[in-house]
Amino acid sequence: MAESWVGATAKQIARAVRRGDTSATEVVADHLDHLRRTDSQVSAFRSVRAAEALAEAEKVDDQPDLGNLPLAGVPIVIKENTAVAGIPTWNGSEAASEGVAEEDHELVRRLRGAGAVVLGTSRMPELGLWGSTDDQSSVTRNPWSLEHTAGGSSGGSAAAVSAGLVPIAHANDGLGSVRIPAACCGLIGLKPGRGVLPVGFSEAGQWFGLVEHGILATTVADAALGFAVLGGRTPQPLTQPGRLRVAVSLRSPVDGVRPDEGNRTALHTAAKLLTDCGHDTVAADPRYPTSLGLKGMATWFAAAYRVAEEAKLDRSQLQARTRRHVKLGEWVWRRGYVQEKDRQVFRDLSLGFFTDGGFDVLVTPVLARAPLAAKDWHRRGWMSNLMANIRYAPYPAPWNITGFPALTVPVGVRHDGLPAAVQLVGPPGTELQLLAVAGQMELAAPWRRYAPGYPQGM
Repeated sequence: MAESWVGATAKQIARAVRRGDTSATEVVADHLDHLRRTDSQVSAFRSVRAAEALAEAEKVDDQPDLGNLPLAGVPIVIKENTAVAGIPTWNGSEAASEGVAEEDHELVRRLRGAGAVVLGTSRMPELGLWGSTDDQSSVTRNPWSLEHTAGGSSGGSAAAVSAGLVPIAHANDGLGSVRIPAACCGLIGLKPGRGVLPVGFSEAGQWFGLVEHGILATTVADAALGFAVLGGRTPQPLTQPGRLRVAVSLRSPVDGVRPDEGNRTALHTAAKLLTDCGHDTVAADPRYPTSLGLKGMATWFAAAYRVAEEAKLDRSQLQARTRRHVKLGEWVWRRGYVQEKDRQVFRDLSLGFFTDGGFDVLVTPVLARAPLAAKDWHRRGWMSNLMANIRYAPYPAPWNITGFPALTVPVGVRHDGLPAAVQLVGPPGTELQLLAVAGQMELAAPWRRYAPGYPQGM
């Protein structure tokens, strides 16, 4: 029997619980002990359900159909903007908190139905607007380097997985909020395509269709397992892809922003790995229209305004950067600058990139720079936050506008000791193919599953 189940994968834990090699109660107790010792360093959790989680683990152990639970006894954390019955849905700040949820979000219900045990909720920036995670009470730090952010907006979930507090985590992504923290923390981060998973948010909370739920994990197999459960499907082994045509692009969607040495090297490493795996890699840039940046930012602003209006938030209680964001959102929304037809034009253009070019996968950087410093970004001005976010993580957002699936894949370590990563993008319906390609990369060049100094697995 293992000394501790901390550091085991979700698949290892579920298999052991199903076989009777351990119990869900033991697994959860191990992770709660590790959480108590460790979360003070990274501040990943907003709320911890210690007693409730142990009680739920006992119920898992008592289930007669334990063999049919794909996530039997697996500890998980839920991003705090997604309802977990009995605790507040925080949304990144006390000003935006929705109070205690009466029932679980559908995806939380599916996770629990598969045997997962919810340890609590993870931190996020206010309204999920920012690429770093901090508020008046805490700064969420990157387990790889406590001086750097874990990313945002799913920064708490990413920090929790990277530090071994949970083997997998729920997250969601409106303009990169799964893939950015995955890249910061050296994880697999999947944003499925539009309509694949139930969003379960209000119309405003869906950010004009940009928001999707996803999964963060340390292995491709765990990401595929979590994705299957979220999708209400029976987990199946990934099918190995045939020879694919892969576009490789360094081009930034934001004019004037160029990737640094670490991110250029990451892309070159990924291209070589894919070639070694038998795929055809071709240098090819998708078209990012000049108007995309302005229209994308207008959509980002307007999403904040609509969420604030729908929830009837007291704007005076919001952070100063958020108030400015909401005010600009009201301005662009009332002037009709946010139009579905503009997003559809870019979707059609992007689909043409794959079909006309004969490409199966696009590979890009995720970040253009190292993760931001871990500090009180909420106390800094709106412009400072805006420019920092745009300059360090420009690559993920276009693929929320298209609604295409996209995936962060680790590719080793940068020259500065931080994790390196790339983004895989595919046309609609290619989530499993992207995961399969990532699985080939993992087999060819395994990455460190947890940050240095944290559990390295079993």
